[in-house]
Amino acid sequence: MQNVNTWRSVAAATGRADRAAAEAGVRRAYRTAGLAEPERIIWAASPRAAVGTVEKLTDAGRSVREEVRTRPWADERRRMYDELGPAGWSALWSATGAQLWETTAALAERIRAGVVADLAPRPQDAAAVRLVLLDAVLGQHDAAWLAAFDGHGDRLAGLAEVARNAGWWWPYEHAVVITERPDVLHRDEAGRLDHGEGPALAYGDGFALHAWRGMPVPAAFLEELSSLTPERIRAEENAELRRVMLEYYGYDRYLSESGAEPVHRDETGILWRIALDGDEDVVMVEVVNSTPEPDGTYRTYWLRVPPTTRTAKDGVAWTFGLEGAAYAPVRQT
Repeated sequence: MQNVNTWRSVAAATGRADRAAAEAGVRRAYRTAGLAEPERIIWAASPRAAVGTVEKLTDAGRSVREEVRTRPWADERRRMYDELGPAGWSALWSATGAQLWETTAALAERIRAGVVADLAPRPQDAAAVRLVLLDAVLGQHDAAWLAAFDGHGDRLAGLAEVARNAGWWWPYEHAVVITERPDVLHRDEAGRLDHGEGPALAYGDGFALHAWRGMPVPAAFLEELSSLTPERIRAEENAELRRVMLEYYGYDRYLSESGAEPVHRDETGILWRIALDGDEDVVMVEVVNSTPEPDGTYRTYWLRVPPTTRTAKDGVAWTFGLEGAAYAPVRQT
């Protein structure tokens, strides 16, 4: 577990790179691959800036990503698989890299998409940017698979050293372009990019990604959240952005301030429905906790239920995985 936590910290690291350590790792990776050390190592402030730098390189030679990263990784995986067997390799991956893979892979894909969006506003320009991104070694965002191999030999030590100390990098025969780590990273409990008051991911040169619970949103959209009104929420034509608005504003507050009427009441609670143009209805059950708080008050909860729900009891039952007819609690809590 300590190994996984160490690499989880690597993947989430922010702040200035240790340039000397990262450059030493680059040179070691080249030597391990049987290549001459690069003549030039050029630093860039972000993956976006690095793409621009790569496009302007002269006399850099061909990409050596295959020799430096792809082939050593494949060879080490094959060696470990043969040594441990299918079950042993599966157990190792489950205990290490699998715990980091989903969040780091999603983050890397978001960065790629952000770079393409910034540098190729016209669809016909996107292919060229994506080709440059294919040459990148992901540095700290290769943490998942580096965690699996940590402590099992030193063939990937150079790659691991770069990952611990810097961001993405582009290896060519005679030159390397390497990036700083982000300055800012905000994620929710599920590991998704998430921040309601500014960039969820930001680099020193201004390259940034804005997101709410993993969903990309425009920067100007976040600035508007603090001044939302029910009228503004209803006027939003983008269904996904409208859902973000409702989550931020609060379904209960929206219901209260928009003058909504309940559609059903019974002994379990009150069923509310919010009709949204171009999207499925938002249906919620309002329930009151039968156990008082320390101050003697009773707390109200709002439970989101499927849009097909027709009664409050059906909604409450659904939260317990039951049909309404089968839901008959002895005591509510």
